[in-house]
Amino acid sequence: MIILRLLYPGIKIKRWLLLGSIGIGICAIGIAYFIRKIFLIQFPDFLPWYSEGILILVIGILIILLALKGLFNTLSPLFAEDVTIGTIGETLYDRLARDRGPRIVAIGGGTGLSVLLKGLKKHTNNLTAIIGVSDDGGSSGRLRRELGIIPPGDFRNCIVALADEDSRLPELFQYRFSEGTGLKDHSFGNLFIVAMSNLTGNFVEALSESSKVLAVQGQIAPATTDNLKLSAKLSDGRIIEGESNITSEKGIVSELYIHPENAEAYQPAVEAITNADLIILGPGSLYTSILPNLMVPGIQKAILKATGKKIYVCNVATEIGETQGFDVSDHVEVLQSHTNEKILDCVIANNNITETGDQFAGEAVYINNSTIKNIPVIYDDLIDSSHVVRHDSDKLANSLLKIINQS
Repeated sequence: MIILRLLYPGIKIKRWLLLGSIGIGICAIGIAYFIRKIFLIQFPDFLPWYSEGILILVIGILIILLALKGLFNTLSPLFAEDVTIGTIGETLYDRLARDRGPRIVAIGGGTGLSVLLKGLKKHTNNLTAIIGVSDDGGSSGRLRRELGIIPPGDFRNCIVALADEDSRLPELFQYRFSEGTGLKDHSFGNLFIVAMSNLTGNFVEALSESSKVLAVQGQIAPATTDNLKLSAKLSDGRIIEGESNITSEKGIVSELYIHPENAEAYQPAVEAITNADLIILGPGSLYTSILPNLMVPGIQKAILKATGKKIYVCNVATEIGETQGFDVSDHVEVLQSHTNEKILDCVIANNNITETGDQFAGEAVYINNSTIKNIPVIYDDLIDSSHVVRHDSDKLANSLLKIINQS
């Protein structure tokens, strides 16, 4: 089985071995040119002295080096994993299979998106996480106010979610200082991204470099690089400014606004959406994690034009200050009313209703009919039994992949 998998036609090993063989053949021809000079074999000269042999040898060596580099890049995932001779074939096949996995874009932020990414990364390396930039609370908010940088917290969580779990670097990135003037409550990962941003002169480049450090499989991009801020109109008519204040007010949101309302979409994020096989909205805080991304005009336009299937992952529990009392249809209605009725092709929701007992998360999100406004709703057991207000990474990923495989 291992041998058959290694010889599977889609695997890149064969192409590099073939290229290396060609390089060896060319080198042999170059050596032949030297031999005929030594033994005075008559043969027409195209270049003076031993130039033909040298030129052909150089070309052959370059091709061999290119083949070795390609073979190394193909096999390098094995070097980062604890594999044995008996499992090397299976490991290589799994890694290469993920390289050929579906192109998936996940849009959101907060804990929900990182939970989703942990499950999806086991099935595909062609992942792009598009993250909101409106966070103004905690460590991210402090760094944003003091340094004028895009808030790094949600980006850090997603980098860690997509990182190589065999390393201790993800744990280091999530380390939060408990004391120290100026350091208290900051996470190491946030400070690392800020430092890398100063070194590279660019926040997006800092994300790329940070992802390399943690051996991330996939891409992480902001929805916009503009200085995005949120405000909300509550049901009692009050206007609340700032993402963290909207949630802490614990009111009922009737309308959400982004500032600037014409924020420019980050172009690589738009391109990822355009080329995606599957576009996932959520899970995450509806008003403060998901909608701010979708309300960026360029992001919304790209989703509406995209040919990939668009799925909204409804939260398993309501959230005090955002969605208290909501059922599945309420989530969908708010999503559509702030964007476009055609923003979704499908909804996936949890049917393992478990009381949360969590004063902050509120209550379980209850199910509705199998369709909402002609949009099919797929129900599945998505709950994390150890943390019932969150999705289970593997359950959610498997449910989503079943949908795309049936498309």
